[in-house]
Amino acid sequence: MSQAPTSPRGRIESLDQFRGYTVAAMLFVNFVGGLTAFHATFKHHRTYCSYADTIMPHFFFAVGFAYRLTYLRRLATVGRREADWAVVRRALGLVLLGFVIYHLDGEVKSWEALRKLGPSGFFSTAFKRSLCQTLVQIGLTSVWILPVVAASTRARVIYLIFGAVLHLGLSAWFWLDFAWNTPVIDGGWLGVLSWAIPMLAGTFAYDAIAARDADGRARGTAIPEFLGWGAVLMLSGYLLSCVGGIAPPPFTPPAEGAVVDLWTMSQRTGSVSYQAFAAGFSLAVYALFVAACDVGGLSAGVFRTFGTNALAAYIVHPMVEQAVRPYLPKDAPLWYAAAGTALYFVICWGLIRYLEKNRIFLKI
Repeated sequence: MSQAPTSPRGRIESLDQFRGYTVAAMLFVNFVGGLTAFHATFKHHRTYCSYADTIMPHFFFAVGFAYRLTYLRRLATVGRREADWAVVRRALGLVLLGFVIYHLDGEVKSWEALRKLGPSGFFSTAFKRSLCQTLVQIGLTSVWILPVVAASTRARVIYLIFGAVLHLGLSAWFWLDFAWNTPVIDGGWLGVLSWAIPMLAGTFAYDAIAARDADGRARGTAIPEFLGWGAVLMLSGYLLSCVGGIAPPPFTPPAEGAVVDLWTMSQRTGSVSYQAFAAGFSLAVYALFVAACDVGGLSAGVFRTFGTNALAAYIVHPMVEQAVRPYLPKDAPLWYAAAGTALYFVICWGLIRYLEKNRIFLKI
């Protein structure tokens, strides 16, 4: 194992702002997905990578960055056993919160129906789809990469490649058919193997920042590294998507009737091509925040508010959406859809800003 980088002093402004941007973008794409007036790239798709599909990987990238930072600190102060247990506790908390927010699949109407379902029927039905979404995926992926989160760059790269190859092998064997026929959400239960790609990319970004922690300008020297490796990952993801035939560039829908296969960029299946491209895109976007925040000294209050209370925003925004939606029809003209989206966004920001002003932060 190589020597761990020195932990940065104080908060890392670029990470807080990047996380806040990610939350703000999540609020936007989750809301406009049901409105026809907005362009397709702002909506989630199953057969290519749109702008909306890059947002969830940003969360994993930010989690990976902070994960390595906090884990190395705990490792140095309380030892490996306590550091590992803290990760497992947090993962269990995220899974429990995910159960409350996402619920299980199916239901029974009577005791007799539950008896007929039995334990095997319950487990094969209740955990098929709904539970395995963002928070649960973050928790499970954190545990999956726990063996290497403090390891050398080489060990983490090998682990990333191992998980990607395993995901491809299992998908070719049976998972791809299951994922499309169910259909799963956010990669389903095997998603941890591919969601590890952006999360581990975040750990590499942390190392680059920690190695240059003298001041903001020193961090700026990491920008070419982020852009270079971001380009490599994005190109790798696109080339993987072309294995079954030349694919349209990312953010471009496939031709009508195009075959969906193992190599298709898809957030639904958590495909390796999608995750590799999205991890590279996260590196490139984060480079912009390093330039603007750590080097340029810029920051946005709205990103600060969302970035320091991301979990609260995640929990609150569906409730705000339900309050605004009833009088915002799907086919509303752009001006009315934009006004409704702005109202929803301002309410979300106002609620999270109130929590921030009163120093109420939700963390697991």
